[in-house]
Amino acid sequence: MISQFKHIFFTASLSHSLRKFPNFPSILPLPHLKAFSASHVLGRKMESEAPDRTLLLLAGKSNEENDVAKVLKDNNTLQLHKNGEEVEVILHPELETPFEDDAFQIGEYFNSLSTKRFGRLLIYSPKLSSTHDVISQNNSDLPVGTVCVADVQLKGRGRSSNLWQSPKGCLLFSFSIQMEDGRVVPHLQYVVCLAMTEAIKAICLEKGTPHLDVRIKWPNDLYLGGLKVGGILSTSVYRSKKFYVSAGVGLNVGNEKPTTCLNATLKRVNPLSRELKREDIIAAFFNKFENLYDVFLKQGFQALEGLYYQTWLHSGQRVIVQERSDDQDQFVENVVTIQGLTSSGYLLGITDDGQMCELHPDGNSFDFFRGLIKRKMS
Repeated sequence: MISQFKHIFFTASLSHSLRKFPNFPSILPLPHLKAFSASHVLGRKMESEAPDRTLLLLAGKSNEENDVAKVLKDNNTLQLHKNGEEVEVILHPELETPFEDDAFQIGEYFNSLSTKRFGRLLIYSPKLSSTHDVISQNNSDLPVGTVCVADVQLKGRGRSSNLWQSPKGCLLFSFSIQMEDGRVVPHLQYVVCLAMTEAIKAICLEKGTPHLDVRIKWPNDLYLGGLKVGGILSTSVYRSKKFYVSAGVGLNVGNEKPTTCLNATLKRVNPLSRELKREDIIAAFFNKFENLYDVFLKQGFQALEGLYYQTWLHSGQRVIVQERSDDQDQFVENVVTIQGLTSSGYLLGITDDGQMCELHPDGNSFDFFRGLIKRKMS
């Protein structure tokens, strides 16, 4: 029986070109493959605001993942019932007509991927409502690490169910995770943020481009030069003694407006610099995430805190917080200095008189650092 418990973490926007922004059946033998044309499957509906038919192309890095993809298609497993959308599933070898030149390049991605679990089974769509919906609505039927990538998404999910449109140039993806210890699930978003900043560092070094100092703004935004360029969305559902986590990332790679993106910043630093590719970044992300995630599971987030604090924006930051007055009738404001994170994943602060406290968002402000509420720590 499915528990009704649902866990939604601090959720920043999954699209970040914003305003500010298994138990599989036995493997079946492969039949003769039918050829499909991308234009035939997509049709004109893909140009509308909300397509009622969504193309999902399945591809695997190895024969093992391709066999799983075959089973998923044959069993008609992937659905978007909650969205009211019809799903058209095809396998990568069935694609007769290639996608547009600026579409996600599956071969390039797999060539750069070196993981054992994460990112090896790919669900790709040129345009869909939300990559997060594809993963979250099918999570229990997918192998751990399955990733959904889109060139454009029309209803990207964000904090407090905000919807954001995501244009071409964004790196947009969500992937599946299964966890058993609910106490550490809230910290997962921090591991995802850290993996992305480490991936960007690695790609810049590998490609010989100028360093991009992408920083983490708690709880799950990515900033570059004072402007938001990305963020993380994590949700989970508890079912059959497991947390099925859907983690999503949105990153401005090539879409300069309305704020900035990685490639625009590179060009300002060095006009001759090579542009970064979405395929390289997401592969580097999973290469980093798999290692960080293993450390996280075995040793806890404490083993990653030092690296995390090197990357976030807040050590020593002084913020205004609210707490109830002595008569409990109103809130008063005080200044607190951020020291790090508490064991529960909230901000750890210290008052000017040396009192340690835990800082919580008020749940109303768009900016998490407005309306922080202080809670005393025992």
